[in-house]
Amino acid sequence: MAIVRILMLGDVVGGAGLEALEAKLPPLKAEAAADLTVINGENAAAGFGISGETLDRMLAAGADVVTSGNHVWEKRDFWPVLDGGKSVLRPANYSVPEPFPAASPEGLSLGDPLPGRLWLKKNLAGVSCFVINLQGREMMSPIGCPFRCFDRLYAEIAEAGAPPLVLVDFHAESTEEKEALAYYVDGRASLIAGTHTHVQTADERILPRGTAYITDLGMTGAQNGVIGMDARICLDRVRTQVAYRMQCAVPEGPADLALQGVAVELDTETGKAVSIRRIRG
Repeated sequence: MAIVRILMLGDVVGGAGLEALEAKLPPLKAEAAADLTVINGENAAAGFGISGETLDRMLAAGADVVTSGNHVWEKRDFWPVLDGGKSVLRPANYSVPEPFPAASPEGLSLGDPLPGRLWLKKNLAGVSCFVINLQGREMMSPIGCPFRCFDRLYAEIAEAGAPPLVLVDFHAESTEEKEALAYYVDGRASLIAGTHTHVQTADERILPRGTAYITDLGMTGAQNGVIGMDARICLDRVRTQVAYRMQCAVPEGPADLALQGVAVELDTETGKAVSIRRIRG
C-alpha cells in the first residue's frame, strides 16, 4: 500500500493569516511529510477576496493549490488571474450549465463566462490527484447545485481513467449541507473538507466508503478576534445591526497566530483515506 499525505488548511484571513502561513506552514509541511498542501485563500486580501500579491504569498509559503469561495469575486482585477495558469480555483458551481444566448432580448450583452478552472490536477509520485472547489447554497447565494456539479466534474475527470484521488473543498455555511454532500460523495472523493465558517469542528472521521471528512477546517490567522475580524467591530455589528465595515483582527503577538486544518493519509491504490488528524497550532 502506497500512501500520500495531504494537508488542507482553513481560510487565510488577512495579513495575520498570511503571517501565520509564512511562519508556520514550512515546518508543518516538513513534520507532516506533506505531498500536497491545499489552502483556502478567499479572505487573504484584507479579509475579503484574493489579490495577485496575496496569491503569490500563499504559493510561496508552500500552498500547492489555493481554493476559494463566495469572496473570490471581490477584487475584479483578480479575475484574469483565475485564468492565468496559477494553482488557484473558484467554486465550480457558479458555472451556468447551459449557455446563454449572445444577447438578451433587450440587446444587452451578457458578457463572457466567468473565469477560472473547475478543477486542478496534480501529480503525486505518479498518481493523479484532482482538487475540486464547490460552494453551498443554504444561507448563501442560490447558485448551481453542488451535488449535480460534483457528478458532472467527477464524470469529466473519470473520462481520462478512474481517478484514484479526489479532494473537495466545500465552502458552505450549513453543517447539514456539508454532511449531506460528504455522504453523497463518499467512496468517490478521497477527502471532503468544509470551509467558510472559520470555526474548526471536532468531527473529523472516515466515512463508511472510505472518504475522509471534517465539517470545517477552521481558519488561519489571528485568534484574538471574531472569526479573524476585529472583535469590537463585530460586537457593534451584532448589537446595533448596523453593517459597520469589517476589519481584520490585529494579533497581539506570535501566540495569536494559528493554523487550523487537517492532515490526511490516502491509499493511492484505492483512493480511500487511511487516517485524518486535526491540526491546530
